[in-house]
Amino acid sequence: MRYSEMLIPTLRQEPADAQVVSHKLMVRAGYIRKVAAGIYNYLPLGWRVLRKVEQIVREEMNRAGAQELLMPAVQPAELWTESGRWQQYGAELLRLKDRKGGDFCIGPTHEEVVTALVRDEVKSYRQVPLSLYQIQTKFRDEIRPRFGLMRGREFIMKDAYSFDLDEAGAQLTYDKMYAAYERIFNRCGLAFRPVEADTGAIGGNRSHEFQVLADTGEDAIVTCGGCGYAANVELAEIQASEGAPMAASGPHEKVLTPDTKTIEDVSNFLGVPPSQVIKAVLFLVDDQPVVALCRGDHDVNEVKLKRALNATDARLLEDAEVQSHLKAPAGFVGPIGLPTDTKIVADHALSGLSEMVCGANETDHHLVQVTVGKDFDAQFADLRTAQGGDACGRCGTAFESRRGIEVGHVFFLGEKYSRAMGAEVLDESGKNVPLVMGCYGIGIGRTAAAAIEQNHDDSGIKWPMPIAPFQVTLLSLGKDDALLEASQKVYEDLTAAGLEVLWDERNERPGVKFKDADLLGIPLRLTLGKRGLENGVLELKNRHDLDADALSIPLGEAVEAVTAKVQEMLGA
Repeated sequence: MRYSEMLIPTLRQEPADAQVVSHKLMVRAGYIRKVAAGIYNYLPLGWRVLRKVEQIVREEMNRAGAQELLMPAVQPAELWTESGRWQQYGAELLRLKDRKGGDFCIGPTHEEVVTALVRDEVKSYRQVPLSLYQIQTKFRDEIRPRFGLMRGREFIMKDAYSFDLDEAGAQLTYDKMYAAYERIFNRCGLAFRPVEADTGAIGGNRSHEFQVLADTGEDAIVTCGGCGYAANVELAEIQASEGAPMAASGPHEKVLTPDTKTIEDVSNFLGVPPSQVIKAVLFLVDDQPVVALCRGDHDVNEVKLKRALNATDARLLEDAEVQSHLKAPAGFVGPIGLPTDTKIVADHALSGLSEMVCGANETDHHLVQVTVGKDFDAQFADLRTAQGGDACGRCGTAFESRRGIEVGHVFFLGEKYSRAMGAEVLDESGKNVPLVMGCYGIGIGRTAAAAIEQNHDDSGIKWPMPIAPFQVTLLSLGKDDALLEASQKVYEDLTAAGLEVLWDERNERPGVKFKDADLLGIPLRLTLGKRGLENGVLELKNRHDLDADALSIPLGEAVEAVTAKVQEMLGA
């Protein structure tokens, strides 16, 4: 393609509303343009990247035995009412009415639609296992859309759904999809880690996120170098072990601690480290008040609390609710002296500790010399958010902290939707049984944005070869006829050989062309100038290694040399 014939509106200045690298560079390099908050036009270069990602996804989904279909973006409320999510999903669900007053939504996901389809069309165990997928536009009305394609409201997603006769079959399908995801992100040229994760609003009981590793990632994950275990910090299993106890020095005492509502305030006022203060976090869990405890230098994790109590819902109590439920002032709640029916759950790291400080359930007062397990009873569990240095719950090796960008998510749904919506088949004995489901999503635009977060420098994007908009950019440094004729022959020869080439034949200064080439991030750059033409050579540069010396390639060997380099970078 000729550069002059493409819509590539590059910018020299960063967009004022962009916060992350991928958003800045995709706007500056002319890949996307904002239409409204969280909604973008994909310009020609951006669309080429997305189609590359889509094609890799499509090939691996087909290889895994999934069948492609297309479901409607607009979905009737009746299906969501069947699953129970019409009331549960919240404000992210964009609801609308048609001219007859019927309730609809713009689909953020398609569990209901696909379950209804299979319920109506699949009747026998002979028709399963069955996996269906689509690549389609979704809409989630994020309250604060930000970061460009990383967290938009309208986005393109691959969503797949599997249906099996029993749990054993469904687990095999899950593993097959998991393996397909590993192939997809490897083929996209990304460094990533699959991590165990919470199922969230989708539901189910087994889940993995596929995280592209990047220092700018918004997700915190931990990895174990000992056993390979990796998980989101909200779910990562920490080894249960007693803390190092301090020598007890008598019964606990109440002390005056004015205006000390935070751990930092208490720590500074009493001259003790935060690890010696018991943090009390107050939740309403399945409509029952729960006091969750951890060390002051740790954080209670809501996901782990729900799992520890086998609960379906948990939320922080408001200050007024604290007084109502616990008869204690917010900011001074502690585990000693609470109403007898109050449930107390403590993190394992508190077990065995003495000489601790906790709230006295009285304004401006705390208790000191508290011994955990002697002065109060609690259920112990893994409650805290994992961090680097914590002991892996699988093998005990210290966790390493990483940042990641979630680009894919696989869920084992079980019978959550099939039971609610009556998706059943006759088994071999003639009995109706609910199908066992899984669902599997990949953000197409998010994958492209994550690739930029992982592959960029101060000059611009550095696309992995498999998803780059073009494989080669050819720069003609001059405007005399002989140079342009030689450049055109190279361009036509490369194109005829099946290579994807963007030929920059614009009447621009060399400096402008080099800056644009670096900004666009096309993996290979071929340059032909006046001196090169006189010597019969082109210069070849790898965008991922601009500091390396350029390779000189004879004009007659350009196709062979560039093809070999492209194949090498594709891993072929």
